[in-house]
Amino acid sequence: MRWLKSAGCWPSALLLAGRVGLRAGPRTASGSPRDAGELQGELDRFGGVSVHLARHRALHGLDAAAFRRLLQAALQQWRSEGRVAAWLHVPILQSHFIASAASLGFRFHHADSHSSTLTLWLGDGPSRLPGYATHQVGVAGAVFDDSTRKVLVVQDRNKLKNMWKFPGGLSEPGEDIGDTAVREVFEETGVKSEFRSLLSIRQQHGSPGAFGKSDMYLICRLQPCSFTINFCQQECLKCEWMDLEKLARIDNTTPITRRVARLLLYGHREGFDKIDLSMEEFPAVYTGLFYKLYHRELPESYRDTAGTD
Repeated sequence: MRWLKSAGCWPSALLLAGRVGLRAGPRTASGSPRDAGELQGELDRFGGVSVHLARHRALHGLDAAAFRRLLQAALQQWRSEGRVAAWLHVPILQSHFIASAASLGFRFHHADSHSSTLTLWLGDGPSRLPGYATHQVGVAGAVFDDSTRKVLVVQDRNKLKNMWKFPGGLSEPGEDIGDTAVREVFEETGVKSEFRSLLSIRQQHGSPGAFGKSDMYLICRLQPCSFTINFCQQECLKCEWMDLEKLARIDNTTPITRRVARLLLYGHREGFDKIDLSMEEFPAVYTGLFYKLYHRELPESYRDTAGTD
């Protein structure tokens, strides 16, 4: 069941296939309601059940002990029905239920600013549930003006070493990397630009800047649409259009900036088709969704199967 480990596919595929639930027992001595309603869960296509506590209004008056009994009964039913996993989504204001769930074997899977998600494997053998996101994605924009052979660079404020680098930052959820590069460049420098290609990808594990997780840092080639600099005083100490050959040889820059500067210099002299990873959009296997594929330009004769004969 290889699909169980596919990153992000289980949490994103909570497609409603039915409802499961049990009712709470009678009022307890601590004042729990006699009928806390049904603990309903949404069945997903992988055989798991997902419970969103925020959708159960009757739980607001339930104490932790009564919730534990309700959840325990539901788990027994789900196991008897052959469910392989349970996902429990807990709003921050209902966090007092977490200890009860943990006592039944639930463990944290992930959290955001408003809720946490706990999981419990109900199937045979060790858990095959996918882990949560383990990477953060940073994107920088190398804005290169081919006519002047100058590239836009910044020095970050409040750094131990103020070294020249390309402007950039973290990608927002659901944001394409080209859009991140364009946005970050404008926010930091005031320069408008257009995405042209992906130039490089850096992979780093155990990054302190990613809370000890893995970090992906991508640098895109951008074409300037404006040239007047109005840089962000809070983020940047300096910003300028620098001669590309100078950036490729100076010491006061980061290793990745120096290497990408030399890559740009090679592309400028020999043709950007030799360094660019262009983007093309394709339909995904999930209906209505699309993905973007980055690769070296494919000759027209190879764009269909006939070209490979």
